[in-house]
Amino acid sequence: MKGKTVVITGANSGIGKETAKALAIEGAEIVMACRDLDRAQAARAEIVAASANEAVRVMQLDLASLASVKAFTDNFNKEFDHLDVLINNAGLFPMKKHMSQDGFELQFAVNHLGHFLLTQLLLPQLQSSKKARIINVASMLHNLGKIDFHSFRGEKKYNPLMAYAQSKLANVLFTRELAKRFQDTNISAYSLHPGAVGTNIAGRSFWRRTVYKLMGGVLTPNRGARTSVYLAHTPDIERFSGGYFDEFCRLKSGSKRSQDSQVAAQLWSVSDELVKPFLESGVNDKTSLKTQLSPEAEY
Repeated sequence: MKGKTVVITGANSGIGKETAKALAIEGAEIVMACRDLDRAQAARAEIVAASANEAVRVMQLDLASLASVKAFTDNFNKEFDHLDVLINNAGLFPMKKHMSQDGFELQFAVNHLGHFLLTQLLLPQLQSSKKARIINVASMLHNLGKIDFHSFRGEKKYNPLMAYAQSKLANVLFTRELAKRFQDTNISAYSLHPGAVGTNIAGRSFWRRTVYKLMGGVLTPNRGARTSVYLAHTPDIERFSGGYFDEFCRLKSGSKRSQDSQVAAQLWSVSDELVKPFLESGVNDKTSLKTQLSPEAEY
């Protein structure tokens, strides 16, 4: 990975931090795209110490704010002329319903829509790489998901598990549509299930972490990073673009709904419409606003 530039969202903890550490050890230049700069700087110090690689940067990114995504990409594009690997890793699973500052249900906003805009705005840098990869961290829980196009603004009664499953299905569908749209180009795309990893995805409080572990989140973040690292550095896997991989780095079919090309195209079209103001204009004054989240929320 020496000479490669890698952006990882949510790289201050959990799977993202372990992915950043592993790729830094391999010599990549890492950009940690994180909401909490204090935690990110502490994580950076750990990664640099473990890898002896000083080429680890922290840049602020709040995926719950489309303006923040635009600001991040503007800053990145000023400093970097290409991007080799984009790992859309950050995610959250709040037990209670929250809304993003742009008025979207928070799991949809952070787990899918923010990453959708991020990827769109980084496409010029990805296209400038010899071979670029987009890696979307999904979940086997996408098997439970169904895309309800009338739920994105929180119109429906909130079920945390089903909202999460929908957002993870969106990750897999987004990957398949990316692969289709960039077929025979330098860009390939992959999604993955990292395993049931014990992270702070449901929140930092003791009871939230306990509930998540009781739901099966017991693997270490280091173990959970395995497939992300595999997809980032393994040569000659472009023929699997659009594929969904499990925690053992095996190509899997994914759910029947995740293979629906019509829904994938519709999700892209709807997502594109939702983020269009940020594709067409500069950063607006929303950048200074703070998303209304509970202190436990993390991504």
